[in-house]
Amino acid sequence: MSAPTAVTETTPKAGSRDDYVDFLRAASLIVVVLWHWAFTILTWEPNGPQAGPHATSPLGFTRGFWLATWLFQVMPLFFYVGGYVHLRSWERAQLNGVHIGAFVGRRIRKLAVPAVVVMLAWIAVGSAIGGYFKLEGIGRGVRLIISPLWFLAIYLMLIVLLPVSLSLHRRYGSLVLVWLGGAAMMIDVVRFNYHLEAAGWANMVLVWGLAHQAGFFYQKVVDAPRRADWTLLWAGLFGLVGLVGSGLYPGSMVGVPGERFSNMAPPTFVIVALLLFQIGVVELLRPTMQRVLLRPRWHRANDLINRFSLPLYLVHTTGLAIFLFLAWLLFGYEFTDRSDDLRIDLQWWLTRPLAVVGPLICTLPVIVLFSKIGVRREQGQ
Repeated sequence: MSAPTAVTETTPKAGSRDDYVDFLRAASLIVVVLWHWAFTILTWEPNGPQAGPHATSPLGFTRGFWLATWLFQVMPLFFYVGGYVHLRSWERAQLNGVHIGAFVGRRIRKLAVPAVVVMLAWIAVGSAIGGYFKLEGIGRGVRLIISPLWFLAIYLMLIVLLPVSLSLHRRYGSLVLVWLGGAAMMIDVVRFNYHLEAAGWANMVLVWGLAHQAGFFYQKVVDAPRRADWTLLWAGLFGLVGLVGSGLYPGSMVGVPGERFSNMAPPTFVIVALLLFQIGVVELLRPTMQRVLLRPRWHRANDLINRFSLPLYLVHTTGLAIFLFLAWLLFGYEFTDRSDDLRIDLQWWLTRPLAVVGPLICTLPVIVLFSKIGVRREQGQ
């Protein structure tokens, strides 16, 4: 159990920023970017209605690799931290006399404008390239490039729902989490027991809304005794093991080609267990990370990744596309693999650093371009 003085050490001062929150938010985005760069495998179907590039990953044919997603599928953690940031931002805006409508509108514009720019740019570029070169499957390629923006659409939905979620939080407190979790479980029952797949999409609101609503309790979790962190970790871990081990749900927390369904699209109740597990993990790491982030170099690095994490996420698949195009143009690399003829060997694993460095180099100029048109990290807290 933490000593009583530890509570005041971990509680941010009024008006101050929580460096660990900034780190978690930016690191979550960067983890997703690195995962996409390192572990996206593109295959090519040359003919028919499915012609064009298809994305897969080593998760489907690398034994036990799905366990890595329990730590590195960090979208639940991102929405959790986002809930805390929105709560603190709203509290500060209230003190300045800002209306909830204006607050929501400003935050929507800050995220939606750059995302729409990316989407429209790729639709235009894809249409032009496809029309000029008469490339089959260019539409599928464009969809792959802009598909990671799905999470921003969910995040924007949660911002739109802020007036409702804040009102529920004030009136019912932690009961809202129980209701959302119970509703998410019932949706899974309806979806899988009665074979109503469309019902699953309600969990896009319920599960991600729960993660976001849980962020409203962030400071209470921080201030709780150390054993509460262990309680969250073990509750989440036992939940994951039980749900996955039952055979009812896939083990991977991301979509895997060939699985019966994905735990993410739409999210299942397994993601609720994943959220508890990840909150426990980051809270147990908090004391160490807070000391580390006080060091000058780490503090500067934290500030840097916070400045560029959102622009990096928005255009990281653009950088990947540029890198693959240059590999084809300069070195003759072609997508000749078929989904039924994939090989993951030692050489493939040894090339993972190149799979990260190459797209990073190609993404940096795009980030610079975006910085000139006003893409900034979301302010908050």
